[in-house]
Amino acid sequence: MTKAYRQGQILKLIRSKRISTQEELAQELKAQDIAATQVTLSRDIRDLRLVKTRDGYQEMAPEETGPAFALLATEFLKDVLRAQNLVVLKTSPGHANSVAVALDNEGWPEVVGTLAGDDTILVITADGPTGEAVQEKLLNLVERG
Repeated sequence: MTKAYRQGQILKLIRSKRISTQEELAQELKAQDIAATQVTLSRDIRDLRLVKTRDGYQEMAPEETGPAFALLATEFLKDVLRAQNLVVLKTSPGHANSVAVALDNEGWPEVVGTLAGDDTILVITADGPTGEAVQEKLLNLVERG
């Protein structure tokens, strides 16, 4: 198990339930067969920029990471196609990666993940209806731009 995987699971946990202490976090990870010492959790919390609030651990507002997805989509997105739960985005050559990163940074809950090539992005959703909703959302975004 890698540090990146462990930290990904920590983010998944704090986004889905209220976790107020490192001990609770360690117990939740242990339930997933992920062992982590208190020192490791402290480092992970710092690395992930988590803050302790009265509602449990939360992510700090992200630092500016580049152009917003809406701007990149209106500038470089050429087509939005769907096949069941998969949405295929066609971009101008050389721009798929930056558009995919911006989409990932949006944190859309209906998007499971993205894969990017040079001019094509594969957006993965949980099922067909969700894929259709994401396609509509993307088309609306492009039409407004």
